Amino acid sequence: MTRRFFLSALSALGLSSQSQTASAASAATTSPRTDALILSEADWKQRLTPAQYDVLRQAGTERPHSSALNAEKRAGTFVCAGCALPLFDANMKFESGTGWPSFFTSLPDAFATTTDFKMIVPRTEYHCARCGGHHGHVFNDGPRPTGKRYCNNGVALKFVAEKKA
Repeated sequence: MTRRFFLSALSALGLSSQSQTASAASAATTSPRTDALILSEADWKQRLTPAQYDVLRQAGTERPHSSALNAEKRAGTFVCAGCALPLFDANMKFESGTGWPSFFTSLPDAFATTTDFKMIVPRTEYHCARCGGHHGHVFNDGPRPTGKRYCNNGVALKFVAEKKA
């Protein structure tokens, strides 16, 4: 389902345009955040690189093994490239062998989820809880303690290294 189709469906239900934008942007947030970042498509295109726009706003996927963040091993925080919301602590990262940065859990309230049927088999897609940017999919084949694998597009993330005292 495209965002445009989703907006059309919401419009048919008679929801307000602000509600439509927030719903389409988050795609799953059940209660609006007080810090939600809602921008026009033109503003998103200006704010993001073309690759970031494709992934975050169009639910694209970057090529595997293309992100420098795959090799990131320093202490710090991975934040949303669209709005800088902290999403993952570096201690949550693990090497999954998939070619995308992978994490076994996320920071509290970082994501909203939807069910994605693009590959026919249902998958859990996750989006930034603040700006609604698409980050990737979560699978049940990760390591302990959660058994989850948040398979994240590296281009949708920025890394903020921990400052040494």
